[in-house]
Amino acid sequence: MAITTAASRLGTSPFIDASPIELRPNATQGDIEAVILAVYQQVLGNPHLLKSERLVIPESLLRDRKITVQEFVRQVAKSDLYKQKFFHNNFQSRTIEHNFKHLLGRAPYDQSEITEHMNLYQSKGYDADIDSYINSPEYQASFGENIVPYYRDLETTGVGQRAVGFPRLLQLYRGYANSDRAQLTGKAPRLVKDLARNTASTVVPPSGGAEGFAFQGAMKGDASFSAFGGSKAFGSGRLFRVEVAAISKPGYPKVRRVNKAVIIPYEELTPHMQRVQRQGGKIASITPL
Repeated sequence: MAITTAASRLGTSPFIDASPIELRPNATQGDIEAVILAVYQQVLGNPHLLKSERLVIPESLLRDRKITVQEFVRQVAKSDLYKQKFFHNNFQSRTIEHNFKHLLGRAPYDQSEITEHMNLYQSKGYDADIDSYINSPEYQASFGENIVPYYRDLETTGVGQRAVGFPRLLQLYRGYANSDRAQLTGKAPRLVKDLARNTASTVVPPSGGAEGFAFQGAMKGDASFSAFGGSKAFGSGRLFRVEVAAISKPGYPKVRRVNKAVIIPYEELTPHMQRVQRQGGKIASITPL
C-alpha cells in the first residue's frame, strides 16, 4: 500500500499504481522490449536516451534469453554510459546515492552504508562495488533474476524497510518526469547531512506541484559543498590526509620515489582517487584530520 495519501502531490502515483515489470518465461518480443526500456529508465535515472547510446550486445543477449534481467541491470550499471552519467565528475557520496536508488530502489539509510561502499570502491574498484549491490541478499529478495528494480520505499511492504526510507528516497526522487541528470542541486550529495546526523529527511514535493516551486537551496554561509570548506559528513568540515604511492612515469631508467601526501576535503576524495588511478598510482592510506 502507498505510504501516503499525498501521492499525486509528490509525483509518486505512476510508480505506486504500476505493477513491477517482470520478464516471464512466456514473454513476447514486445514484453522483452518493455523490460529493456524499463531497465534503462530505472538504472539510468529516467534519461533521454539516444539510439546510439543503447547497449546493443547486452540487449541482444537478453532478447535471446542468454542473460537474465539481473545480469542486464549489471551490464548497464557497469557500462561507460552509466559511468559518464553518474560516476565521472561526481562526488563519491552522490554516486553511492544514485547506486542505491537505481539498483536497490531506495536511498541509503545511514552513514555506515555510505562508508561501506566508499571503502569497497577504494579497496576493490568500481565493478566490485556495483556487484555488491546486485549480488546482495536484498536485491535477490526484492527483485530476483527477472524483475526490473523499482522504487520500493514508495510503498509499505514491511520487508527490510526502515522508517527513514520514504523521506530519504523523496530527497533523491523528484517526480516521475524528472531525470537524475537534470536536478537543480546538480552533482552535490543530497543526504550527507541527514546521514551524518542520523536524522530524518524533510519531505519536499517536486517543483511544479500543487504547492509550487519546491527547490530548497543551501542556507546562507553553508560551506558543505564548497571547494575547500570541507564536508559536514563527519560533523564540521573535516579534511583528510591522502597518501599516494609513487606514480611511475614512462621512460628509463626507473626512479624509485617516496610516497606523497596531500590534504583534501571530503568532497574531493573521489576526483583525487580517479586522477591517481589514471596516472597508474595507488592510494596508500586515507586518514581523517
